[in-house]
Amino acid sequence: MSQQTQQPTLDEIVSLCKRRGFVYPTSAIYGGLANSYDYGPLGSQLLKNIKDAWWKTFINRRTDMVGLDSQILLHPETWVASGHVGSFSDPLVDDLVSKKRYRADHLIETWIKKQQEKGNTQFDSFVVEDLSIEQMAEFITEHNILSPDGNPISEPKAFNLLFETAIGTVAGDKAKVYLRGETAQGIFSNFKQILDSSRVQLPFGVGQMGKSFRNEITTGQFVFRTFEFEQAEIEYFFNPNQTKWEDLMDSWKQAMHQFITQTLGIQEKNLKWRRHSDSERSFYSKDTYDLDYNFSFGWKELWGIAYRTDYDLKQHIKHSGEKLEYRDPHTNEVFVPHVIEPALGIARAFLMVLTDAYWNDTERNRVVLKLKPSLAPYKVAVFPLLKNKPELVEKAQSVFSLVSEKFETLWDDRGNIGKRYLYQDEIGTPFCITVDFESLENNTVTLRSRDTAEQVRIPISELESHITSMLV
Repeated sequence: MSQQTQQPTLDEIVSLCKRRGFVYPTSAIYGGLANSYDYGPLGSQLLKNIKDAWWKTFINRRTDMVGLDSQILLHPETWVASGHVGSFSDPLVDDLVSKKRYRADHLIETWIKKQQEKGNTQFDSFVVEDLSIEQMAEFITEHNILSPDGNPISEPKAFNLLFETAIGTVAGDKAKVYLRGETAQGIFSNFKQILDSSRVQLPFGVGQMGKSFRNEITTGQFVFRTFEFEQAEIEYFFNPNQTKWEDLMDSWKQAMHQFITQTLGIQEKNLKWRRHSDSERSFYSKDTYDLDYNFSFGWKELWGIAYRTDYDLKQHIKHSGEKLEYRDPHTNEVFVPHVIEPALGIARAFLMVLTDAYWNDTERNRVVLKLKPSLAPYKVAVFPLLKNKPELVEKAQSVFSLVSEKFETLWDDRGNIGKRYLYQDEIGTPFCITVDFESLENNTVTLRSRDTAEQVRIPISELESHITSMLV
C-alpha cells in the first residue's frame, strides 16, 4: 500500500496531535501562549527518538565528531561578538488598526501566493528573501498590501529577536543577559577548551542539541516556528589549505539527505535543495543551502548548511582577547580554522515526520501514522482479548513483561479489539499482540501489522526475534 499522494492539511496534523497526545497548546488552562506548545506523552517520546537518532548518527557513529552541552545563558558579550545584538532582526510591521504585529516578508509572500492562485505569473521567480527592509517597504506601498484583517500596515522596521533577561541577587543591580538565539555560539566559545581537553585533530566537528529562543513575530504554522525551539547544530572545523570546503559541503549534504530519507524514512519526493542567493546569504557565508520539505503550507526550510569561513572564531578572538587558534601537529602551522555548519530544527523534523507518515486509509476507513518503526513512540501494544477474563489478563501481562524488556510497549485493554487496533494505527504503533483463548492452549498469539492490518499466528517464544527483524 502506498502513501497518500496529497499532503495532509495542517489542521489534520494539529487535530491528531491534540487528540492523541503528541502536542498540546501550552498553558491551555490560562488561555494559552502565542507560538508556544507542549509535547505530550506520545510527542515527547517521538521527539526523543528523533533526537536520539540524530545524536547516534552524527556523534556516536563518527570518529571525527564530539558532543557538547553548553549553557542557555552565556556571557552577554558572546552575542555582541556574534552580531546578534546588532543585527539579529526580522522585518516587523504593525496593523495600524488592530495593533497586531506581522513579519513584512511573510505578508509579501502571502500576497504573491494569492496572485499566483489568480493565474498571475509575474512573481513566479520573485525571491522575497532578496529584499532589504527599504525594498519591502516600497513593495508593500506599490501593491497596497494590507494586514490579514484587511487594515493598512506601518512601514517595516528591524525587530531584534533576542530575548533579554537579567541576573543578579541585588535589586536594581542586575546585569542584562540574553537567552541564546542559537546553540552554535556555545561551540565557538568552548573551542579552545575542547582542543585542550580532548584528542581531536582537524578536521573535526562539535555537535550540540538544545533549546534556543527567538522573539519571532509569527503565528499559524504550529510547531514550525515558535519562541522556544530545539536545535541540533554542528560546527565542523577544518584547514582550508588542506581540505576543500566544496568537498566538505557536498559530503555533509549527502549525510543530511541520507539521515532524512533513510534514518527518518521520509519520501524523497517531498525534499529539495535550495541554494541561497547572494543577497539572501549572510555576508560572512561563502555558500548556503537549505534542505526544504514540502509542508502543507509550502516548501519550507528544514535543515540549513553554511560555509561560515573563519568569521565566528575571529569575532570571538577580537572580543575576548583569547587565541582561538589551531596548531597543526604535523606542520606546526598556526591558523584559525574554518567551519561548515549544518543546523537542524528538531521541531521542524518532528512536524515533517508526522506530515510524511500521515495516511488516510480510505479503504479501511482509518487514519494511520506510517512512522518508521524505529521512530514510533511505542513499538508494540499488548491486548488481552477480554479484560473481564482473569486468565487472559494474566497471560497477556506475562507477554507484556516479556516484550517490554526489549521494546517500548503499551498495555491496552479498553473497549473492543477493533477500536484498540484503530487507536494504535493512529498513534503509529507498528505491531499489536493479542492474547486470546488459543494462547492459553498453545502459547501462541496474534501479531498484527499496522500498515497492512494483516494478522499472523506466532509462538510467544519467537516474538522477540520476529519483532526485532521487522523494526528497521
